Amino acid sequence: MSFRRWRCPSVTDDHRPGCHACGYRCRAVSNEGELNLRDFAKLLRSRWITVGLTALTVILGAVAYTWLTTPLYQASTRLFVSTSSGDAVSDLYQGNLFSQQRVLSYAELLRGETVAQRTIEKLGLDMSATALQANVSAEVKGGTVLIDVSVLDTSPVRARDIANALSDEFVVMVRELETPESGATPDARVVVEQRATIPMKPVVPKPLRNIALAIALGALLGVGIAVVRDQLDNTVKNRQTLEESAGVAVVGVVPLDKDLRNSAISFGTGHSGTSEAFRKIRTNLQFLSVDEPPRLIVITSALPGEGKSTIAINIALALAEAEHTVVLVDGDLRRPKLAKYLGALGTVGFSTVLSGAAPLNEVLQKTKFQGLAVLASGPIPPNPSELLGSLAAKKMLTDLRRRFDYVIVDSAPLLAVTDSAILAANADGVIIVARSGSTKREQLAHAVGALHDVGASLLGAVLNMTPMRGTGPDSYSYYHHEYGEAKDKRASSTGNTAPPASG
Repeated sequence: MSFRRWRCPSVTDDHRPGCHACGYRCRAVSNEGELNLRDFAKLLRSRWITVGLTALTVILGAVAYTWLTTPLYQASTRLFVSTSSGDAVSDLYQGNLFSQQRVLSYAELLRGETVAQRTIEKLGLDMSATALQANVSAEVKGGTVLIDVSVLDTSPVRARDIANALSDEFVVMVRELETPESGATPDARVVVEQRATIPMKPVVPKPLRNIALAIALGALLGVGIAVVRDQLDNTVKNRQTLEESAGVAVVGVVPLDKDLRNSAISFGTGHSGTSEAFRKIRTNLQFLSVDEPPRLIVITSALPGEGKSTIAINIALALAEAEHTVVLVDGDLRRPKLAKYLGALGTVGFSTVLSGAAPLNEVLQKTKFQGLAVLASGPIPPNPSELLGSLAAKKMLTDLRRRFDYVIVDSAPLLAVTDSAILAANADGVIIVARSGSTKREQLAHAVGALHDVGASLLGAVLNMTPMRGTGPDSYSYYHHEYGEAKDKRASSTGNTAPPASG
């Protein structure tokens, strides 16, 4: 077993599993770099669409091939080769050996052009000798003087006729070849031991065999493509890859939830996996630094579409649920969204205060959520970066920090513009959001590098839109069932309502 070693930014030495000096989550990895059985099963679970589509494509191809293939019928005859021999045992042995040697030559003659042409002329077939040769096979039974002759044709009757005619013509041809010029009795002769009959079923195609091979080949090909795609996939898909790419601990894993399309989930009732995920983020934020917990927190991501605004809203709601006063600031002065999501007035806000058009008290808006206020972006300015880097912006954020327990700032994507890096430099810390299966590792690494360049404190990362399947370490279904539902049932049976969870 080998241990994955991490460089801890708060201490000088590397640390191994069990070290909690900086909040890193170190792990012992067995056979690092190899695909074990559990990883393989997880890969198949995540890439089942690729495997299924590949297998289905191959199966459909096999079905189409079977359907379009012209049926061929096979008729067979059996020839017996004998030689003249004396009465002595040695003569019998020599004659039998001579027959076995003759059989191999006769098999070649049966597949030859001469006998094929003679058969065509006898039956008046409309085909070339080469075409008939391709459908004739002769197989010698090992250690015997028997030759099995098989003929393939699209017509079962014609297959029988060709097999019988070819055998008859071959008997005549052997007689001609083996008879000496003197007219003496030939040393070898061929007899048709078994004549062909009309075949009842085609031998080509073979549907069951084709489908079985297609299923096996499709499954293997699908698994192979899934493995290759997984190896070439450089997106962040789990906690471990996010920690490796960002170089910081994961403070939360948010499941893929259709309710998050409305941006704000309900924390007042129920114990859904999504609400518990944000409560866990809230708890992790409170324990990142016990002496001086971060209160002015910037939420950002590498690129647009990774769910940073949704994460910012629900982190603020989770903090407000724990009876903290929280203000949610829309620091994205280019594509603001918070006012739309929260039903607030977006025409006044951050940029209004920075431009001196209105004081802070007049633009702060209450929301329908207890303990949560919002500062919208206001009119989009022509110079967002300059406004966010001004002393007025720094003073306003400091003022908000004094008034509220927590200030959550939703900022622009890091790789798109420099706005987030400017805000992060004046904040207590930054949380970076990555979308599972979408954010690329190098993009995340560049975004983290932009934060380090301005000296920002990276508090942690959130893995967003994670498919929750099975009973992995990021699954909440078991705990929800065992604790959440039982708790709700006890509360309903006693007539009491359980208080909101404090994290």
